[in-house]
Amino acid sequence: DVQLVESGGGLVQPGGSLRLSCAASGFPFSGTVMSWVRQPPGKGLEWVSTIRAFSSTILYADSVKGRFTISRDNAKNTLYLQMSSLKTEDTAVYYCATGGQTDYALVSRPQGTQVTVSS
Repeated sequence: DVQLVESGGGLVQPGGSLRLSCAASGFPFSGTVMSWVRQPPGKGLEWVSTIRAFSSTILYADSVKGRFTISRDNAKNTLYLQMSSLKTEDTAVYYCATGGQTDYALVSRPQGTQVTVSS
């Protein structure tokens, strides 16, 4: 079975940082395009970032560009999202997903990891 388990969320003040992790299993992680997607409270899903196999291409939504960094450790089958300069509008449940910006699959939903940015 494909499994994606997110962790690392929490409560942080505006301007703070968090690093999210996603442990993957059940599929060939190193050759798979991976993404982060988020769902703010009361809103729909929002694509955040994509990293292609072997980190050959990285894409970010304009709303997070320059503040978030996606990375992957293929030896550990783990995807990361380093979030800095967090804003209140970054508050959301964050999911990792297989696939890219337009074709991601959320196998872990509804779990995800909650990120709350508040003073």
